Amino acid sequence: MNATLSRTLTVLAAAGLAATLGTAAQAQVKVGLMLPFTGTYAALGTAIENGFRLYVDEQGGKLAGQEIQFFKVDDESDPAKAPENANRLIKRDAVDVLVGTVHSGVAMGMAKVARDSKTLMIVPNAGADALTGPLCAPNVFRSSFSNWQPAYAMGLVAAERQKHETAVTVTWKYAAGDESVNGFKEGFESKGGKVLKELTLPFPNVEFQAILTEIASLKPDAVYVFFAGGGAVKFVNDYAAAGLKERIPLYGAGFLTDGTLPAQGKNAQGLLTTLHYADGLNTDNDNAFRKAYAAKHTIQPDVYAVQGYDAAQLLEAGLKAADGDVKNQDAVVKGMASAQITSPRGEFTMSKAHNPVQDIYLREVKGEENVLVGVAVENLADPARGCRM
Repeated sequence: MNATLSRTLTVLAAAGLAATLGTAAQAQVKVGLMLPFTGTYAALGTAIENGFRLYVDEQGGKLAGQEIQFFKVDDESDPAKAPENANRLIKRDAVDVLVGTVHSGVAMGMAKVARDSKTLMIVPNAGADALTGPLCAPNVFRSSFSNWQPAYAMGLVAAERQKHETAVTVTWKYAAGDESVNGFKEGFESKGGKVLKELTLPFPNVEFQAILTEIASLKPDAVYVFFAGGGAVKFVNDYAAAGLKERIPLYGAGFLTDGTLPAQGKNAQGLLTTLHYADGLNTDNDNAFRKAYAAKHTIQPDVYAVQGYDAAQLLEAGLKAADGDVKNQDAVVKGMASAQITSPRGEFTMSKAHNPVQDIYLREVKGEENVLVGVAVENLADPARGCRM
């Protein structure tokens, strides 16, 4: 073999090795989990991560043939830190997709960074209406709900099914709370009900005594609340301790009793909530999911785990449409937008604003389960007011 031929073969071999290494490098999707791992919402963030990882594990650690590499940041449920934390994942870790978060204020900060940097983002909980309303973007998706959806459904239930004529609403004063009580009010008053007063307190304040005293003096037919995590535990327990539970029925979006029942105990029994998931759906898909999750984590999954699981399914749908190439964002987005997700909650599709179109269930607390009562509203789509996509 002459020297020229030898050098040529060496160059070709090197080029082939480089191409192989390049293909290997591309065959990995970097997922940035920006979730609360401390504070009020810590358990929720953990459940979302557990659900996402469970789906990936069930696919052999890959989505659409691509290995998944995880990067994590604790968002601390602090909106002020959202841009810095999101940029850390995007610029330092070079993630291909942001997955987060629970707190709506943090999610809106993340979404701004995602839009500006054109980074794919999946919201596995935060229901801020604006995310699929005025702030909607082609690269931003949600695998959970809008705050309007379960709240509007409960407004209809309270007026039509429960025959209540007056109500008082209570929430933390932040985006999620405001939008939830507005959704309830829209549904309730569309059927002839009247919201007497909208009571609020700063997030994450859980000193409810003054509010409970005011509820007692207003004497509404019903009370609708939006709380989650530790705040939901404290409100339900304080409401019962104040002697209000037996006098004025308490309702809420399902986060009031999802993931919180062990700490609420007897005080939560009989409470009705509305959500896109319930215990006892008893479908083959949900039963398999619950069995797999319980085997891995020794507890039953809640709605947060479902939303994390479905965030992974949604990402997989996009990757499949792009033949596994996460850098082909147009194809990934198109695949996610047209996806039909077979979720533990039931099948759902994406609206034009990239929010799930889904059944909203009415559930009743029995023991430590949010047991299915029935479907409050079928295939409910968020109105996506202000979205220009």
